[in-house]
Amino acid sequence: MLSLFSRLIRLLPLATLAIAQTAFAQGAKGFPEKPVKFIVGYSPGGLPDTIGRLIGQKLNERWGQQVVVENRAGANGILGAEFVAKSAPDGYTLLMTDNSTTAINPHLYSKLPYSESDLVPASLAARAPLFLAVHASVAANSFQELIALAKSKPGQFSYGSSGIGSIHHLGMEYLSLSLGLKMVHVPYKGTGQSVPALLAGQVPMILSGYPTVAAHAKDGRIKLLAITSLKRSELAPNVPTIAETIPGFDFAPTFGLFAPRGTPQDVLTKIGADVAEVVKLQDVTTRMKSLGIDPVGMSGREWMPLLKSDSERFSRAVKASGAKAE
Repeated sequence: MLSLFSRLIRLLPLATLAIAQTAFAQGAKGFPEKPVKFIVGYSPGGLPDTIGRLIGQKLNERWGQQVVVENRAGANGILGAEFVAKSAPDGYTLLMTDNSTTAINPHLYSKLPYSESDLVPASLAARAPLFLAVHASVAANSFQELIALAKSKPGQFSYGSSGIGSIHHLGMEYLSLSLGLKMVHVPYKGTGQSVPALLAGQVPMILSGYPTVAAHAKDGRIKLLAITSLKRSELAPNVPTIAETIPGFDFAPTFGLFAPRGTPQDVLTKIGADVAEVVKLQDVTTRMKSLGIDPVGMSGREWMPLLKSDSERFSRAVKASGAKAE
């Protein structure tokens, strides 16, 4: 027969586990109980920053807790990703980023201070398709005509991008690979340089977000010939998708929240559900669409297979481009 003391000793671990589980359940149910921080690995004013602040304001109202957006720019978003990956896995420090963090950087850099598994998806908030814009002087008025023109002049056509390894660069490389085109890449430091270069006729084409090219398309300085998303955009419904020519072509940047590995699933589920609600609000939808952004609102679990396919697609694009960053 075990003594009463021995029985109590054996039951102690079970009691401790029960207390911990109860505390966890209460904590997940009450999340958040203090301010939440959105880390953005890019400078203020970019789409990750803009989307983070827009969503953060609405979550602030919904949660009754302040959502603070903190910019930790540098190394193509790596500094911000590293900070979040090494933060406490409690849901109070999240990464707002584009798909370059998990889909591009692991294939572009030989070594990263974090692994893909260190960050888990919490919510896919939005996507922003890119438009293939050509200078008005280019003798092509459709995507098919552009393909024919580029094939007739192998190695003579160039395109601008916002930098080596950027989604603009890799999207064009994947397009060239798929269609057997030979074009010259001209990298710039962001769309702040590539768009003016297009307007000046220094490069005949670029990929860019709608807000940076819309006005120039309306005044006839450039032509929009295709879009990188699977579906056509409401902003320019007459512009065909590249996927109509290259099945499955999808190089539309996506934007969402990631959490450190080990964050409780209940917390991730709540974040995903609440973000899905706020991106459907009329004022949020209107604001996003005015910026060329399509609200999504997808849970982290739903997002995971899309992230995997993104990674596979960008891996092929990086190999095709030969791009490497150290």
